[in-house]
Amino acid sequence: MTTTDAPRALALVGMPGSGKTLCAKHLEARGFYQFRFGSIVVDEVVRRGQPINPENERVVREEFRRNEGMDAIARRALPNLTAALQTHPSIVIDGLYSFSEYKTLHVELGASMVVVAVISARHLRYQRLASRDERPLTAEEARTRDYQEIERLEKGGPIAIADYTLLNNGQPQELLTALDALVSQLGLHP
Repeated sequence: MTTTDAPRALALVGMPGSGKTLCAKHLEARGFYQFRFGSIVVDEVVRRGQPINPENERVVREEFRRNEGMDAIARRALPNLTAALQTHPSIVIDGLYSFSEYKTLHVELGASMVVVAVISARHLRYQRLASRDERPLTAEEARTRDYQEIERLEKGGPIAIADYTLLNNGQPQELLTALDALVSQLGLHP
């Protein structure tokens, strides 16, 4: 791939605890503009004056999709993404959720978007989710969230159709090294 046809948007997909945010923060630290889809939901929870927790986030996420369609978050994010593409050579999208969102962004961003699935063994994801500082989840909460995201949010589609897959069953630095190699291969620049 030459730099003239290099993608400009890298969308990270994966189940909770897979390492998407680790990748996004790493790329942000390297200078890439990063937009977290989940921030749209969190901002709405805050706007409503509710505590930020998995249940309130789920309610808002599902309400957006019920009222505005399964691609609601992508459509809400598009103004931010298109503005960022005006001023940055490449952007990183953290947490593309549904297949409908994927299809909307594919139409709007076209060949300039590449999707990278970050995957890891379920037991490792659940360990990470239980030990994270922000919004930790018990194993039962993690299982429930997995089911909700697969059944209600079409989360499996973007993971299944990803252009590239990074396996995160080892140490964080192994994942980040693989990510850096992929970014270099794709010709992405901050």
